[in-house]
Amino acid sequence: YITRGLGSQWWSRQSELRFLSGSSTVPLGSLRADRAVQMAEDILLYWASGSPPCWRVMIALEEKNLHGYKSKLLSFDKKEHKGPEVLALNPRGQVPTFKHGDIVVNESIAACMYLESRFKSQGSKLMPDCVTEQALVLQRTFESSSMQQKMYDAVFYEWFVPEGERHDSAVKRNKEALTTELKLWESYLQKLDKGSYLAGKSFSMADVVCFPYVAFLVRFGLNTERYPRLGEYYELLKERPSVKASWPPNWLENPQNQDTIKDL
Repeated sequence: YITRGLGSQWWSRQSELRFLSGSSTVPLGSLRADRAVQMAEDILLYWASGSPPCWRVMIALEEKNLHGYKSKLLSFDKKEHKGPEVLALNPRGQVPTFKHGDIVVNESIAACMYLESRFKSQGSKLMPDCVTEQALVLQRTFESSSMQQKMYDAVFYEWFVPEGERHDSAVKRNKEALTTELKLWESYLQKLDKGSYLAGKSFSMADVVCFPYVAFLVRFGLNTERYPRLGEYYELLKERPSVKASWPPNWLENPQNQDTIKDL
């Protein structure tokens, strides 16, 4: 079970699997589940709470039923992601840093794609077999980087730019760029049936990758009444078990949203 906290600590997710005592046979489903736990124990994830790239990898792990993976929660404030433990695996000193056995993957989307490929027959199917459907999933998956950049420019401008170098025109330009971006994603959802995911009726890699950005925007004050389909999408996915199981612990401890982009 999980002990949530913000310091540097190991998290261990205990399996709830139990073999029936005295039974001469074990159900096939139990064997498969136990094997999944054993495979998960070979996985190590260094992550930071509230980081969308970290969160997407955690969602992917949950979707692939890899619940017993090892993880280490790091503090950005303490610069723990620049420590020797992470740098030994990731010379960029960034999170997520993902390790499965001897395999290290340090780009978050690449880690998610690796998990889908390595555990293709396990848990949720995140990439459809139909190449036409694949094309849309891949388009939305990689297109999300545009949302990320515009979101960070608008939300973190005052954090990253020294006070003497800030300009009102830059703030205005960044918010206008994010507004245009969000209108585009709103239009994508408007073309789909209500209750749809980003690439259609099925949850996919596109949702694994992009939802943390949408949640991040809501966290920083996005007015979902102005973007109703994005708001519906957020409400739909926040109740998904993989999302709830990996929800940022610092958001749980302080659930109050901020108002940075409330006027967007």
